[in-house]
Amino acid sequence: MKATRILPTLLAVLGIAAAIPNAVAQNIKIGFNGDLSASPSAQSGQAAVLGMQAAIADINAAGGVLGKKLELVVRDDVSQPPKSIQNMSDLIDNEKVAAVFGPTNSGNAMAWKHVVDQKKIPVIDNVSAGTDITKPMSPGSDNYMFRVSMVDREQVAALMAYVKKNGADSKRVAFMAETTGYGQGGLKDMKDIADAQGVKPVDIEQFGVDDTDMTSQLNKLKAANVDTVIIWAQGTPIAQVMRSMEKINYYPRTLTSWASDNVTFYDAAGKQLAEKPLFLRTVSENRTPEQDKLFARVGSQLKAPSAFSFSLHGYDSVLLLAQAIKQANSTDGAAVRAALENLNTPVHGLLKTYDKPFSKTNHEALTAKDLVWVHWKDGKLVPYTDPLVASLTTADFKQ
Repeated sequence: MKATRILPTLLAVLGIAAAIPNAVAQNIKIGFNGDLSASPSAQSGQAAVLGMQAAIADINAAGGVLGKKLELVVRDDVSQPPKSIQNMSDLIDNEKVAAVFGPTNSGNAMAWKHVVDQKKIPVIDNVSAGTDITKPMSPGSDNYMFRVSMVDREQVAALMAYVKKNGADSKRVAFMAETTGYGQGGLKDMKDIADAQGVKPVDIEQFGVDDTDMTSQLNKLKAANVDTVIIWAQGTPIAQVMRSMEKINYYPRTLTSWASDNVTFYDAAGKQLAEKPLFLRTVSENRTPEQDKLFARVGSQLKAPSAFSFSLHGYDSVLLLAQAIKQANSTDGAAVRAALENLNTPVHGLLKTYDKPFSKTNHEALTAKDLVWVHWKDGKLVPYTDPLVASLTTADFKQ
């Protein structure tokens, strides 16, 4: 009897797996690598993880994938590229994950995307929006970066289409952007797509991410009789632009990046100013019944209700991976990548039904036509529509 009691303890001390841990070792591990604690965008990473956990619970309750359960391994990269690279090595080499999700910050994805191509590990980005994330490292090369989230370029295409069709009231257009990588990436997209759609800005102004007074830049726009401005920046600096507009009593039609959905924007701008910009998201707070069910499960754990969109991204991204593994009948990275690029069964997600969402040359599951026009109203993110928005079609979103 004593030997029987001692054996499990001895095995645990020596790190030798017994029968029950062996079963756990057969799980299909997937990883999340993103900011969960260090920056304002950490709330987005936290929300994505909650959505992933919900999807994993549902999939496992239905029998798992290939007869195995999914297991999530989470790593916080504290918004730092070196830490994010270290996390990727840990997840791939030590945890032996079949795929990775995240990151929260576009710059971190750009720091390690070459690694996942080399090691043939699929990544489904369900938070960050930088346009270049899903571009192949070289033309025609196998590309392991996919995305179920907003895309800067798709947002810009929709915003520019609105400006183009609103020609009668948007005669003099200007761009503003913060000087971070995020702002500059968005500014490049704005310039490229404006050129493609025949929109000619009369002025382009920039500002630092920590600047609190943009009246100098806005006075230039005012002097140029700018009636419409597109702003690409994070939530708090967009709020500072709005406060600067208030200082000089100048309110051009304002279109912004989706960062205006962040509660940091609302809090810094205040109710009245926060209600002025128009922007896009993947969902408004007018949710479908299926989305409401997920919100009932995770809503109380969100730092802000506005972060719920990332829970939806997280949920749907896991569904897509699970279907790809089933189709490939394997967790081999190259096989899963090939399956993602040619899914032969529609996946019914919470944002939409994904019918062949990816291809060899397109790794974006959500495009401009899937986005929702929104604005703040009485502290909520509500849908926005007008005859112009209603008239926009896929053909208008030229890139």
